[in-house]
Amino acid sequence: MANILLIGNAAREHVIAETILRSPQKPKLYAYMAAKNPGIAGLAAAAEIGPYSDREGIKAFAMKHNIDLAVVGSEAPIAEGVVDALKEVGIVSASPTKAMARLETSKGFTRSLMQKYGIAGLPKFRICSTMDEAQEFAGGLAEIVVKPDGLTGGKGVKVQGDHFATKEEGLSYAQELMHKGGSVLIEEKLDGEEFSLQSFTDGTTVTDCPPVQDHKRAYADDKGPNTGGMGSYTTGRLLPFMTEQDLVDAHGITVKVAQALKKELGKPYVGIMYGGFIITKDGVRLIEYNARFGDPEAMNVLPILRSDIVELFRRMVEGTLHEMRVEFDPAPTVCKYAVPKGYPEHPVKGEAVDVSAVPKDAMLYYASVAENNRKLIMSASRAIAVVGIGRTIEEAERLAQIAVESIRGPIAFRKDIGTKKLLQKRIEHMAAVKRR
Repeated sequence: MANILLIGNAAREHVIAETILRSPQKPKLYAYMAAKNPGIAGLAAAAEIGPYSDREGIKAFAMKHNIDLAVVGSEAPIAEGVVDALKEVGIVSASPTKAMARLETSKGFTRSLMQKYGIAGLPKFRICSTMDEAQEFAGGLAEIVVKPDGLTGGKGVKVQGDHFATKEEGLSYAQELMHKGGSVLIEEKLDGEEFSLQSFTDGTTVTDCPPVQDHKRAYADDKGPNTGGMGSYTTGRLLPFMTEQDLVDAHGITVKVAQALKKELGKPYVGIMYGGFIITKDGVRLIEYNARFGDPEAMNVLPILRSDIVELFRRMVEGTLHEMRVEFDPAPTVCKYAVPKGYPEHPVKGEAVDVSAVPKDAMLYYASVAENNRKLIMSASRAIAVVGIGRTIEEAERLAQIAVESIRGPIAFRKDIGTKKLLQKRIEHMAAVKRR
């Protein structure tokens, strides 16, 4: 029996916790969270609440419970160096060190790494620390994307035509970011369809989950401000607008980036490499990497994972992932988020929600909710994720929609995620992109 420490408190960690406890090894789960997630707390043998910056507190909690292996679910504790801290007391993690996590914490690092090692999939880009550099580079591009170099919670990237109308407005945003400190990436705007490919790796072998498509915009038909993600879907195989070659190309980029990290940093990258990719008329391009599972994308793939995730994590740490065949049910899944009304710009706060009417055949994962007098209370962030699993994408979407509509309280959600109409729109867009 293994003692597993899970660090994080979002819906992503709720589904990781559930998947760990499905293991035939019957592990004991322990959780360290910045805020209490009632779903995770209900699954854990013991839980501690504290800041992710408290490396000594995390080490003490892990040693107290004789932890064999740790998994860090979210980017904040990885960026705080929690994996490094646990390593100091002999506890291994199926998550990357702070240095390795630059894959996510510095977009400039990843772009430069790919450029240095000649890895395909790079858009035109420049890391700019002055406005002269930014203006000069932007002048040579038709349309631009402006990205802060560091972590932004999925909300800091701005795209011409979506978030600002002219290059001048984009450069004004770049200047604003520079004033806050640090460098800015200016990139060419890419046209195509985006997808997420989450991969388990021991630094040499890369094993992919089924590809997923996330929906960042707050409102139906991809309108409104960016969010952390309003929902996502997978068919369990290829997405409707993808070819087999697109998947092969994305996988190849991740393999080469893992190899480059090993050469550059002298050690293998152990953990999840989650690539955000876009299919363009010129092939697959990398938007960015994350050093952990996606939220909501984890909720699409982990419920259909057939393999033992504890064994998977162990092999990642030991460097023997090549000896394990990782399998998923080829079942479509649709995830929809219930969020507080007014999210993300003017969300209601402190309101109660009732999930008692959610059908039992839907999966339910808590995000930013607290428990008070047996009531679930929302904060200002995404509240509850529901997942439908079906034989078809239509069946999965219908179950997810029934589930999210069953949540009582002042919530909002996107009705269109996973629907035939939106999927057809994606297929037609991809076809139009390839004709240009």
